[in-house]
Amino acid sequence: MTSRDRREREKEALRQEILDAARDLFVQEGYENVSMRRIAEKIDYSPTTIYLYFEDKADLLFHICEETFTKLVTKGEKILAEKTDPLTKVKRIGRNYIEFGLKHPNHYKVTFMVQHSHDELKERYENSMGHRAFELLRSSVEECIKTGIFRKVDPGMASQALWAGVHGITSLLIAKPLFPWVEKQKTIDLVLDSLCAGLSKDKKKSGAAKPARA
Repeated sequence: MTSRDRREREKEALRQEILDAARDLFVQEGYENVSMRRIAEKIDYSPTTIYLYFEDKADLLFHICEETFTKLVTKGEKILAEKTDPLTKVKRIGRNYIEFGLKHPNHYKVTFMVQHSHDELKERYENSMGHRAFELLRSSVEECIKTGIFRKVDPGMASQALWAGVHGITSLLIAKPLFPWVEKQKTIDLVLDSLCAGLSKDKKKSGAAKPARA
């Protein structure tokens, strides 16, 4: 390994350390209550060092969200490439989202549950991985509409409705781990089946596919 390669690796390691520290603090103390100085204190660096990697706190938040969505997109693209029916793809994308949230709760909380100003992210949304992640869901929903599995509804609205339902069960499972869930995996399957049944053209088709497994 050359000295240049070593420096690049060290820089990337520090960048990741900053992201990890910021994510933890945003979850523990709230986005609005965390300053760049507070993040610097957590990793024993000066605020100036953080500004070498990120423009400001909003930039940090954006890259934390991008990190989250990149993981979702990577798996989502594999699901869309599978040779299976579009309804199964919708359910598998939904399950992938839920299982990601349960596996990486802090990533999920910062991206979807910690309150922050939407204005700080919306200007970058169109070219973001977050937009790409939503388009994967929308694409599979559109295919369900085209093939007659879902009734003719606005695909954007239908995709948002599905996302809202999936977000609901994910947030509850993260926020209430001690709740006496009857059977968690079967509950997830039932939520996905019910959401798709609500959009189904033929109610019988909504349960035709096997429960989705990511």
